[in-house]
Amino acid sequence: MFSGLSAFPLTPTTETGIDEQALRTLVARLAAAGVDSIGALGSTGGYAYLTREQRARAATIAVEAADAVPVMVGIGALRTAQVLALAEDAQKAGASSVLLAPMTYQPLTPDEIFSLYEDVTRELSVPLCVYDNPGTTHVHFTDELHGRIAELPNVAAVKIPPVSDDTAEAKARVDALRALIPDTVTIGVSGDWSAAAGLNAGCEAWYSVVGGLFPAAALALTRAAQAGDAARAVALSEGLEPLWQLFRRYGSLRVMSAAAEQLGLAEGPNLPRPLQGLPLSARHELAAAIASMGLTA
Repeated sequence: MFSGLSAFPLTPTTETGIDEQALRTLVARLAAAGVDSIGALGSTGGYAYLTREQRARAATIAVEAADAVPVMVGIGALRTAQVLALAEDAQKAGASSVLLAPMTYQPLTPDEIFSLYEDVTRELSVPLCVYDNPGTTHVHFTDELHGRIAELPNVAAVKIPPVSDDTAEAKARVDALRALIPDTVTIGVSGDWSAAAGLNAGCEAWYSVVGGLFPAAALALTRAAQAGDAARAVALSEGLEPLWQLFRRYGSLRVMSAAAEQLGLAEGPNLPRPLQGLPLSARHELAAAIASMGLTA
């Protein structure tokens, strides 16, 4: 399940809980579109803002709505004990795998990061994807640390930050990491604007924000890269540049939140406070971008 398009949907949230019907609808759309896997409770899914009970419920809904499509559930939390509890909940919900980003208030040392994965993988009965997301977590992995963690039991994939747009630099980045991890561990790219570069450089998976709402567009790009048509993958990514610009300016979560509202797939506001949605001017820009790119629900 750690190859192809892994689509990460929004978890529409109110101040009293999650919007269960909206979440179910979003996940069911992804399954119907034929994505390769679904990433529930990733950063786009707002996992860090939800209680354990809400996260357990969201995981259950995602697995049910996904039908036979594999679901990966985020289990990141500040304390190891919390992560272990969330991993147990995800497995009980029927998750096919889990996604773990180290969260921190106090800066973590490399040994502390390693020990987190060591403790968690020891208890898992499903595969784990290492979530390397320094832009959000402010935790920085070295390739050597990835190599140590990748040797642990049940580690099956690494989700890396955006790669360079330069073809040679992107390939060198992926090759350098691959040289330090087992052949059984796949590499997937995040940062949607660099998806084509990452896939063309040899990443097996795209962990996609835009795929959580516009799966057809994300699948077209992914399948082009998988077929070896690098030029088409790049062209398809360039066609989504108006969206990438909004992602870079406002953050992909806020953009997807507003897009879900515009498409009638979630009511607003749907982000947990203190997060706020896009300003009105950006919403108009987003609506124009969606129309110009021909993206639909």
